[in-house]
Amino acid sequence: MKKILISDKLADDGINFLNEQSDIQVHIQTGLSEDELCELIPEFDALLIRSGTTVTAKVLKAAKNLKVVGRAGIGVDNVDIQAATEQGVIVMNTPDANATTTAELAIAHMFSLSRNLPEANASVKAGKWERSKLMGAEVSHKTLAILGFGTIGRIVAQRGNGLNMRVIAYDPFVTPEIFAEYGAESVSLEELVKQADYLTLHCPLLEKTRHIIGAEQLAAMKKSAMLINCARGGLVDEAALYDALTNGQIAKAALDVFEHEPPKDSPLLTLDNIAFTPHLGASTREAQVAVSVEIARQVVTYLETGEAINALNITRLSADALRKVKPFMGLAHILGKMLINLIDAPIKTLDVVACGQVADVEIRPISVEVLVGMLVDQFSTPVNSVNAENIAKKQGISLVETRTDEAEGYLSVIKVKGHCDNGETVSLEGTLLGDSHPRIIKINDFEIEVVPEGVLLVTKHEDKPGVISAISSVLGESNINISRMQVGTADSQQQAMAVISISEPLDDARLQAVCDIPAVKTLKQIQL
Repeated sequence: MKKILISDKLADDGINFLNEQSDIQVHIQTGLSEDELCELIPEFDALLIRSGTTVTAKVLKAAKNLKVVGRAGIGVDNVDIQAATEQGVIVMNTPDANATTTAELAIAHMFSLSRNLPEANASVKAGKWERSKLMGAEVSHKTLAILGFGTIGRIVAQRGNGLNMRVIAYDPFVTPEIFAEYGAESVSLEELVKQADYLTLHCPLLEKTRHIIGAEQLAAMKKSAMLINCARGGLVDEAALYDALTNGQIAKAALDVFEHEPPKDSPLLTLDNIAFTPHLGASTREAQVAVSVEIARQVVTYLETGEAINALNITRLSADALRKVKPFMGLAHILGKMLINLIDAPIKTLDVVACGQVADVEIRPISVEVLVGMLVDQFSTPVNSVNAENIAKKQGISLVETRTDEAEGYLSVIKVKGHCDNGETVSLEGTLLGDSHPRIIKINDFEIEVVPEGVLLVTKHEDKPGVISAISSVLGESNINISRMQVGTADSQQQAMAVISISEPLDDARLQAVCDIPAVKTLKQIQL
């Protein structure tokens, strides 16, 4: 039974979906302080939030069983993603579920600013009839500038085209084909702010996008330009915006989001040429239902299948891609675990090569699972596919991935090779029999077929009679049963390798007894 904590208000449709799952137990408790959340979170597998809950490093450290944080909505600046990654916790959001709602609010603000609707409303309520004073402007044929061309930005572009506007956009991660598909002209950030009649923001809040609209950008805008932000508050330097509105550098602005919410003491509240809404971007009935149902489905899918839809700290695989790569991930884990046990110095570079048919599937999950196998027994904190790359980087391990169609007699082969600073290298090759039975087929230069399970002794010894018998005698005298034994040789070497499956691990004294056999050069014990 998986346990899910909901700590912010979600629409009933999403909660009902969770309650319909036979293997899901739901607990709802909102308004938790950080300490209260820390006390409650350890027993839960998943945490579902909106913007009210702040998931700090302290919370994540306390979350011993937590596997996933699901944000019903887009913004995740209330989640410490770095800390989540280090703790091996998936963070996912619903970037598309409220996209139309947010895009429509931006368009609504554009119309509101253009036709002076807030001022007109206040004027009529005050008993005035100021038609000439409230002269507005058409949006048709004006330039709509979109900063950030993800799902929301593209919907805004479609609406702008429908309004007969010229649409320009800036997003360094979007291809020219996408801009063309949505009828937008791709421009630089400098040109975007310079040409904008209406500048609307639709990008995530990251360190590199914080205050992306500041004094320099505002100074470059037309004096008649209007700024709209329905994305994240920190994208705009509010002090610079206050100066720009006060000094006439731009004409108007509309904000749905703020650097600090609510903006109680903001000097922007004193100005007449700016309009506000209280973070209403996702506040429609349709969006509330959509984000709640979507995040509930995503979290259940992840807990049941491992498919991480809209994950922000792990490469997302489709169900089909996951199905194709999953058989090889178990083999990759074994290869990583064996590699770290066969090498004597810290690994600085890890080579992962996908050969044959496996070269056609996603290689990154395979490489990451090799890292998990290497690191899982080396740290007190959990190591999984979420944090393995991050941990490896901190350890100074570089990952190199390669694909090739050649599999040297097999349908698919995964090769791994660890390089150490001292020049030592260890390489392993593995394959699958019948898509489910892993086999090690090569260790360094030794051709050898090994069933990788249980406790393995790996010896390198002189290739001469009597060595295997001597090893077997030590094991027999210790009442250790041998279930399998494979011996391989390498071309042009006077040495052999043995991989022996034994019934239980050897203690230090027994290991030393095997090492004392004159012909035995190296001995490693691996527990899989």
